[in-house]
Amino acid sequence: MNDVVNTAAAPEALPIGVERIAEILPHRYPFLLVDRVLDYTPGKKITAMKNVTINEPFFQGHFPGHPVMPGVLMIEAMAQTSGLLVHLSIKHDPNQPKLFYLVRVDQARFSRIVGPGDQLIFQVEQKRLMRGMGKYWCEALVDGKLVAEAELLCAERNGR
Repeated sequence: MNDVVNTAAAPEALPIGVERIAEILPHRYPFLLVDRVLDYTPGKKITAMKNVTINEPFFQGHFPGHPVMPGVLMIEAMAQTSGLLVHLSIKHDPNQPKLFYLVRVDQARFSRIVGPGDQLIFQVEQKRLMRGMGKYWCEALVDGKLVAEAELLCAERNGR
């Protein structure tokens, strides 16, 4: 991305826990939707995880008596995973914090319901970086089965 220091970030020990994820991403409860990074290859791909529990605030109203994780939150979690890949791949100047905003969602598909007790595994592949924008192919799986997929476009902005 144009305004970042163009050197590789130092590799981090795996797995990367939620405390470190919170240092990287600006999201906080109830909107931090990634619990752990399991694996990543800088500039290429990342695998992350979210444990879905009945304590999630959205289950209270979506839907009473039949809890279903909203698809838009799965898309948001995949976007957060994409942001983690960028931050883990490129050394950023700490004096110039960057935010990456979700600007486009294409080819989104949801094939299974996700509910309490499920463990979502996010697999994100970076397709390309160009002029402050990144394109990612994202998949979410539960028990090895595809539950959601989408192509995301994220744009870099200054400030935190």
